[in-house]
Amino acid sequence: MFRSAARLVSLKRVYRASNCTLVKSSYSTSSSGSRHFSSTNPSYNTDKENASASVDPFLKNLGCINHVAIATKDAKKSSDFWRNIMGATRVSEKVPQPEHGVYTVFIELGQTKIELLEPIDEKSPISGFLQKNPTGGIHHICINVSDLALAIQKTKDNNIRSLGQVKIGAHGLPVIFLHPKDCNGVLIELEEHK
Repeated sequence: MFRSAARLVSLKRVYRASNCTLVKSSYSTSSSGSRHFSSTNPSYNTDKENASASVDPFLKNLGCINHVAIATKDAKKSSDFWRNIMGATRVSEKVPQPEHGVYTVFIELGQTKIELLEPIDEKSPISGFLQKNPTGGIHHICINVSDLALAIQKTKDNNIRSLGQVKIGAHGLPVIFLHPKDCNGVLIELEEHK
C-alpha cells in the first residue's frame, strides 16, 4: 500500500469507538518505515474512561452496522454472485418472511453481513423499490442498538420520523425503520441487541 516511505496518507475521519467522536487525523510514514499518528483535534484523548464519561448516552447505545440490505428480483441469482464471484464465506437458504413481505438470504463476506431482499409478491414494499430501481440495489442499512426505546426517543427528540411501529425483524429481534427523508436519504433500520 505504501510505495514511498515518505508518503503521507491522510484520513479525513477516524472513528473512535472509545468515545464515539470523529476527529481529523493522519498517519505519516517516516523514512525508516514506521508510522506516526497525529490528530488535529486538540481535545483528542486516548484515556477511554475519561473520554467516554462525557458521551451522550445515545451514542453509547449505538453499535456497529449489523448488515446492508440489498433489494433483488432474484435472490438465487444474487446469492450465486456473492458466493461465486465475491467469495462469500456463508450464504443462507432463502427464507420467507411473510410478515415483512419478503424472502431473505443472509450472506457473510468476511466480517460484513449482507441481507438480500426478494419480494414475496407485488404488495411487498420491496416491489415498489424494484419498480423505481429495476436492477435492485442497496435498500437500507441496519445498525445495532443496545436500547431500542432510547434510540426511538432520541430520534423523536430530533424530529426524525419512524416508519411504523417496532416489529420483530428477520433475526428475531425488535427493529424499527427511520424515514430516509430525515436521515440524509438513507433508510435506516435499528435493531436491538442487549
